[in-house]
Amino acid sequence: MVTEEQIWQAFREQVIAGELLGSPFTSRLGKLMLAHLDRSTAVGKRILSWENDPTTRGDIVPTRLAGALHALIIDGKDDDLKAAYPPNEVSDDALWAAIRNAFDTHEAFILERLNFAPQTNEVRRSSALLAGFLTIADLLGKPLILSEFGASMGLNLNWDRYRYDLGGFLWGDPASPVQLKPDWEGRHPPRAEIIVQDRAGCDLNPLDPHSPEDSLRLLSYLWADQTDRVIRTRAALDIARQHKALVEKGDALAWLRDKRLKTLRPGTVHVVFHSIAWQYLPPQLRELGESIIAEAGSRATAEAPLARLQMEMMGEPNSASLSLQIWPTGETRELARVDPHGRWVKWKGWS
Repeated sequence: MVTEEQIWQAFREQVIAGELLGSPFTSRLGKLMLAHLDRSTAVGKRILSWENDPTTRGDIVPTRLAGALHALIIDGKDDDLKAAYPPNEVSDDALWAAIRNAFDTHEAFILERLNFAPQTNEVRRSSALLAGFLTIADLLGKPLILSEFGASMGLNLNWDRYRYDLGGFLWGDPASPVQLKPDWEGRHPPRAEIIVQDRAGCDLNPLDPHSPEDSLRLLSYLWADQTDRVIRTRAALDIARQHKALVEKGDALAWLRDKRLKTLRPGTVHVVFHSIAWQYLPPQLRELGESIIAEAGSRATAEAPLARLQMEMMGEPNSASLSLQIWPTGETRELARVDPHGRWVKWKGWS
């Protein structure tokens, strides 16, 4: 049974997340909800009666609500709310009045959006992923077959169509509309030739870059005061419309077991990768996923190796771990610590 205290804790987490990840407005939203949200509106009643885990380990209710409000602005449905949102500066009272009015005016839309799990496709994570793919190519010297778990819209499957500056290490098309330059600490990643032979992803609810509704949904979950993320994601959407990556709808663990990892192809390295996705699986499914990947690893050979590249929250609350495991040896290394949104990378490398 979920208590109201657990729901308030979810909004406290929103306050902290905004502070840690450079979004003062997100923190402000959390504080306003803690101060004013009640059961006097249908939206407030729905949130305060939430039946499942509302926190970042569950349904991420504050992000659902923030995304619904942001969607009203991006889609031009609420000028009063837009006037109270960044880059405009208004008092807390004025901001809350605009939000409270939106609860009434757009009640049906907000309630409907609360039913959906947030989906993001943070493109900046590709900076760390690229360094991982370069490490795999350097270690194993084979073309890559890519399988992304929890791929959402597949924007990070297009990582090789972006331009990177990793602490002075330049990679990719200089003319790409997506330019990634994280704060980089440590030596450069290895310079290796990368050939992508095949790429695909899977998601329970994949988004289509050609769908205006899906594009709006993806953009809405970005934080409203981080306009650089919105600009970067719009650019990645343009690339995705020209080079749409295959993202299949379904159970991604079954997809890995029954399709992608059923046979490892000689002369290639199959790379299973995921970024801030594994943590959302229930513990029993994470255990199943580990066994599926380990079983495929047991079948790997020097001619048909397997690699797992993952960027997930492990060990430290303020950073994600970028780790790599390769088979047939089963060796594992933490390659880097990474900001969850990819703003900075502290690179260690394989050795």
